Amino acid sequence: MSGAPAAGALAGKRVLVSAGPTFEDIDPVRFVGNRSSGKMGFAVAEAAREAGAEVVLVAGPVHLDTPAGVARIDVRSAAQMHAAVLGALPADVYVGAAAVADFTPRRVSEHKIKKTAGSDTLVLELVRTPDVLADVAAHPRRPALVVGFAAETHEVEHYARGKLAAKRVDLIAANLVGGAEGGFERDDNTLAVYWHGGEQRLGPAPKREVAAQLVALIAGRLPA
Repeated sequence: MSGAPAAGALAGKRVLVSAGPTFEDIDPVRFVGNRSSGKMGFAVAEAAREAGAEVVLVAGPVHLDTPAGVARIDVRSAAQMHAAVLGALPADVYVGAAAVADFTPRRVSEHKIKKTAGSDTLVLELVRTPDVLADVAAHPRRPALVVGFAAETHEVEHYARGKLAAKRVDLIAANLVGGAEGGFERDDNTLAVYWHGGEQRLGPAPKREVAAQLVALIAGRLPA
């Protein structure tokens, strides 16, 4: 299956998409973040809306316009994204395209952390954040189709299929970042989508085209 989804392929369906990075505050000035631009997730939300779905987009801190007809919820941290995504259930489809931080500082300083005379290091204690994707997949109101993303720097299929099993999701859309095929901070992308017993490659192409291909795949794999 390739190309855009048929018009109305997701008519009557509610699609929940998360996109962008999360910023984990260290103090009022600094944060721990990542390089996700949010473009892929926003493109998926737009493609799902064009396929007829009611779309809710939970967006981390990005500078992107909201796709026409899409309801948007802005968040900053992993904890906020977790609360917003679970609070937006039920949905027929969840697409977890956000690059949610795995760790966050245990304590956020009330004031800007100053350099200390005689010390050239700063130690941050980090703790695990809530697992948005796994918690959606295990939720009592679990969507009929749960789609995760995996951005990897090597052994893409190995880590993606491991995530598919560990998180108990239906599809994993994986890509290689830091290379020539696309990913963070780019307008094009290549995805390898895995499910139990199958896989499909999407792209390389502009992210809007890859998103349309992914939405067509999602529409085709939704339970009747």
